Amino acid sequence: MAMAAAEIEAMIVAALPGAAVTITDLAGDGDHYAAHVIAPQFEGMGRVAQHKAVYAALGGRMGGVLHALQLTTAVPT
Repeated sequence: MAMAAAEIEAMIVAALPGAAVTITDLAGDGDHYAAHVIAPQFEGMGRVAQHKAVYAALGGRMGGVLHALQLTTAVPT
C-alpha cells in the first residue's frame, strides 16, 4: 500500500507547523519520494537531527507504507 504525496506533506506540516514542504514522486509508484522541508524548528539543529524530526513526523511509516524518502532540509532564510 502506497502513501499519497499529500498525506506525507500533511503529516510533516502537522508536526512542524509553518514548514514549507515540497514532495516529489521519484518513480511514479507512490513508494519513492523526495521531500524538501524548510522549517523554523530546524534552527540550531544539525542535519541528522532535522532528518530525524521529519521521520518522527511520519509516525513510523518509513520502511513500511513509505518505502523510500530522499530528504533535503533547511532553515528559512
